[in-house]
Amino acid sequence: MTSAAATSPLSRQLARFKEIQVGGAQYLDRLSAGDHKAIPLLVQVGKLVDQIYIRQHWSGNEALHAHILHQDPRDINLELGLQLFKGPWGLDEEKFIKSIHKKEDGEAHSIHIPHEPPQHGNYYPDDIKKQEYLDWVAGLDGQAKIDAESYYHVVKRDATGQLYTVPYSVEYKDFLEPASDLMLQASELVSDQSLAKFLKSRAEAFISNDYVQSDVDWLRISKESALDVTCGPYENYTDKMFSIRAAYEFYLHARDFASSAILAKFSSRLQDMEDQLPVDELYKAKGLFPPAIVTVNQLYSGGDVAVPMTAAYNLPNDEAPIKVAGSKLVIIKNVQEGKFQKVLRPIAEQVLEPEQVKKVEFEAFFQHVLMHEVAHSLGPHFLVHDKEKKVRTALEEYHSAMEEAKADIVGLYAVGLLLKDGTLAGGPDAASFYMTYLASAFRSIRFGITEAHGRGQAMQFEYLKEQGGFAYDPATQKFRVVMDKIEDAVRSLTTRILVLQGDGDKSKVKAFVDRYGIISPEVKQALTNLEDLGVPVDVYPRYRILEDGTL
Repeated sequence: MTSAAATSPLSRQLARFKEIQVGGAQYLDRLSAGDHKAIPLLVQVGKLVDQIYIRQHWSGNEALHAHILHQDPRDINLELGLQLFKGPWGLDEEKFIKSIHKKEDGEAHSIHIPHEPPQHGNYYPDDIKKQEYLDWVAGLDGQAKIDAESYYHVVKRDATGQLYTVPYSVEYKDFLEPASDLMLQASELVSDQSLAKFLKSRAEAFISNDYVQSDVDWLRISKESALDVTCGPYENYTDKMFSIRAAYEFYLHARDFASSAILAKFSSRLQDMEDQLPVDELYKAKGLFPPAIVTVNQLYSGGDVAVPMTAAYNLPNDEAPIKVAGSKLVIIKNVQEGKFQKVLRPIAEQVLEPEQVKKVEFEAFFQHVLMHEVAHSLGPHFLVHDKEKKVRTALEEYHSAMEEAKADIVGLYAVGLLLKDGTLAGGPDAASFYMTYLASAFRSIRFGITEAHGRGQAMQFEYLKEQGGFAYDPATQKFRVVMDKIEDAVRSLTTRILVLQGDGDKSKVKAFVDRYGIISPEVKQALTNLEDLGVPVDVYPRYRILEDGTL
């Protein structure tokens, strides 16, 4: 086997992923003739959304992609790297393209690639400083201040050096206008009228830059629609400086009706789970909307969908439509199955004690992902002592990692509640959930602790190990769940994270992240062993819908 040290950064990155086939004719039997005709139009929308996100990711990204994709002869591995990561940095923010030199009009040009992706993405001027932005916002009021803190505006610098905002509808007009036209065409073809309504209102939002009504329409797509579409600016991870600006993403799914019916029962328990959280009443929300829960099989995706592949999402993130219509949880079953078979099972066989490997089950993995997404709705979203200030705003760059850790551990705590009251009777037992969770911790940490999910998982792992919920045997280099301690450890961490979020004391959150958001020597050795054995970190998609004649 070739050692990792002897391979190029790109080869090393690509070796960490395993291809899975996504979509295909087997998922399309419930679609109408009009749905089939709409699919090619929606795939074109996904490709346009991909171009928007390439621009959002980094200011030099479009030029880099254009250069690589027009090389002759073409470098297929380099193209695959850009497809998977959407830019020149892989896991752990490792740069796999050093620099690019090209000729235009007979003159030599170079594309400088920063050592790591910029914290501000391409939402702010490249030379901006954090304090400069904060000072500028502090001096604004009215609509100018709203736009400066908007999910859907970029920040620019004029010729005099002053900052100003530009709405997404203007900044990405060259992609949003054709995407809007395609969505309007698709809306005339799809069979479900609630889906048609969403496609129309989202097409209008691309032009108006007002996303609230179309988010509400997305939340109200009928559970009877065989085709499912998610399209728009949602996640804030690319804006690592402030976690404000939203990145565009696109998902085209076929509804899995059988699994959706099974999972729908969880949505009615949202307020009950909130009421049972192990924190003071100050940290609990009232009047929660039960999230709509649907299970789907992915057909195509684009935009902010870099690996690791998304297995589920709970949207929207904008509080305005949530107050009107709640949120929606989308579980992508075929992606989850791919991750479990290609990644999680091989990890478990290497890092867990043999007897505990037997308890690692797909259903435990599947249901915890569900509870993770449900748990994003639980706990405080505004500070307990300042109801007008968002947790996101108070925690700034620490918010994403803390929120992912919250969703994981509160989701696991909620699983315990549902096991005890019989809601999950007949499925995996508590041991299966805890042991599958432990194996999955290594899967997440392998994404790197600079990534929100990876760092969030590292914090959980180290805290639970400190509390005695996990144990390590140096002789065998194996980990195990300590069943008589894990439940109390999960409860303790649930309380700790919810209180840190609700209090919004950034200095205390920083101390927590610095203490627990690390990779200990024994975990590092386990990760090294996984790398040496060639166990993949995650999966990447091969879209059958583009290849099997469906289009």
